Amino acid sequence: MKLSQFKFRLPDNLIAAEPTPGRDECRMMVINRRTGEIEHHIFKEILNYFDDGDMIVFNDTKVFPARLYGNKEKTGARIEVFLLRELNSELKLWDVLVEPARKIRIGNKLYFGDDDSMVAEVIDNTTSRGRTLRFLYDGPHEEFKQNLFSLGMTPLPEYIKRDPRPEDAENYQCIFAANEGAVVAPAAGLHFSRELMKRLEIKGVQEGFITVHSGLGSFREIDVEDLTKHRMDSEQVEITQNLVDRVNATKDAGHKVCAVGTSVLRGIASAVSMGGHMKTYSGWTNKFIFPPYDFTVTDTVVTNFHLPYSTMLMMITAFGGYDLVMKAYDIAIKEGYRFGAYGDAMLII
Repeated sequence: MKLSQFKFRLPDNLIAAEPTPGRDECRMMVINRRTGEIEHHIFKEILNYFDDGDMIVFNDTKVFPARLYGNKEKTGARIEVFLLRELNSELKLWDVLVEPARKIRIGNKLYFGDDDSMVAEVIDNTTSRGRTLRFLYDGPHEEFKQNLFSLGMTPLPEYIKRDPRPEDAENYQCIFAANEGAVVAPAAGLHFSRELMKRLEIKGVQEGFITVHSGLGSFREIDVEDLTKHRMDSEQVEITQNLVDRVNATKDAGHKVCAVGTSVLRGIASAVSMGGHMKTYSGWTNKFIFPPYDFTVTDTVVTNFHLPYSTMLMMITAFGGYDLVMKAYDIAIKEGYRFGAYGDAMLII
């Protein structure tokens, strides 16, 4: 597969800047891999596609307020700092992106907060935009993180062309988010409301959780035409024995396993064992999935509508079939479906 095969014209007005007022009230396109049929529904009608004994697997990562602004010492220049991950809790070292990067060198100090109460020193260059910061804070670690995050904003994707607002802290977070560590929300999970989760439970549909701390790698621009030459950034994955046992029992009983989002689809694919089963996984994955690819555990996927050239789109075409998914995208654009993290949903059965 070539990068150019994932080009399509997406009108700017179809990129959702706001979520649907009700989490489960967005539109949902359903595409059937076996028949090629495409249907249009409301997301809460997803209930009709699952039976007693089926399992839906979610990503329970929790997004933290990763975008903050500071001032450079002496010059006072405004610097955007995007927190990626904590490298060392004892030393308070963080891997970050800075903008404008050309102004930030090793040894510079950055001041955050109205009273400059949070100070960080640049101690390393990691990439053209990447830096390692050491925060100069004497208090306990939890107090430090609480104060640091109080200065941050919700890390909305760059394609949402507006500043974050207070309500984004809730809207850009799944209701089941539990394990902090993501800077990208598992967007397909945003459509699940508490009411819908309860209705699925009453119907006998099992819920399971894996943790994939989604980073910015999925949004990194691919600069090669030959997809076999692209290398994904690694993301941290945690899949427990309890989840593995339940997924394997579901498969053995002939029931469906549904992955909610590309992060879950990728996480499960990183933990495949023999005979269509899963195994535990704890560590990092840089698995890059594009057509053709044989998915042996996942039977059904919930996903959003992704932007052109994105690795998420490539993964979804690998699952749903390139021709069918791209046909569905053509229809979605004609029908005015909303794209991106705050957009509408697709169910592939």
